[in-house]
Amino acid sequence: MAKLYWTPGPQDKDKLKKLVAQHVDVQAEVDRRAFEVAVRAEQLLLQHHQDGHAEIDIVHGHTDYYVVLSDERGQKAALSIEYGREAGEYEVRDEETGETVTIPYGEMEGLFILAEASHLPKKRKGKVDLD
Repeated sequence: MAKLYWTPGPQDKDKLKKLVAQHVDVQAEVDRRAFEVAVRAEQLLLQHHQDGHAEIDIVHGHTDYYVVLSDERGQKAALSIEYGREAGEYEVRDEETGETVTIPYGEMEGLFILAEASHLPKKRKGKVDLD
C-alpha cells in the first residue's frame, strides 16, 4: 500500500474550487436555493403592491445563479425599489406642443426585496440619484 502526500499550490486550489462549484450536486443545490430566494422575493414584491413593471428573475451564469429584481422601466427603477430614492424631478418633452414639462417625483424608502428574501443584512449606502 502506498501513501500519497500532496500539498496543493495556489493554482491547484483554484482548480479544486472550480471542480467543486461545477459538480452536479452542488449546482442542483445552488439552483434550489436560488429558486427559494426568488419565490420569497416574488411574494415580498406582491405584498408591496408593485404596479406590474417589476419582476423577479433567476439568471444562470457559467457557474453561479443570480436572483435579479428587474424592471422594464430600467435599472434605475429597480434600484429605487430595492434601495429607495431621494425626491427630485425630471424633464419630459411634450410631443404635441414641443414644450418641456417638469415632472416631480417623491422620496421613496427602499423595500430591500432581495436583501430580505435572501436573509442578507439591509445595507443602506444612500439613496439612488436618478439624475
